[in-house]
Amino acid sequence: VQLVESGGGLVQPGGSLRLACVTSGFTFSSYGMFWYRQAPGKARELVASIGTVGGITHYADSVKGRFTISRDNAKSTVSLQMISLKPEDTAVYYCNARYLTDNYWGRGTQVTVSS
Repeated sequence: VQLVESGGGLVQPGGSLRLACVTSGFTFSSYGMFWYRQAPGKARELVASIGTVGGITHYADSVKGRFTISRDNAKSTVSLQMISLKPEDTAVYYCNARYLTDNYWGRGTQVTVSS
């Protein structure tokens, strides 16, 4: 099983980034997919999630209206489009896949929002 995040980097406040998580080794379409983030000295927090059937999405209040999660089952990929980025969005962003007792994590990608 592999989950590989990409797309992080340094961006100015107000800027945009698109994160991608390419997965392999499991039946992607059966798994709920999640993006978490962890800032230095803080607990890991759930940012966004997307279900399997119908692609129902949920977002943390802090990112609603700015972040959009999407999935491509044909490519086994989940993405996170981030706009209007703020310094408080600075964190390592992790991709997570869950189904029943399966719980898989990527290694994360750093997002830094700074002028």
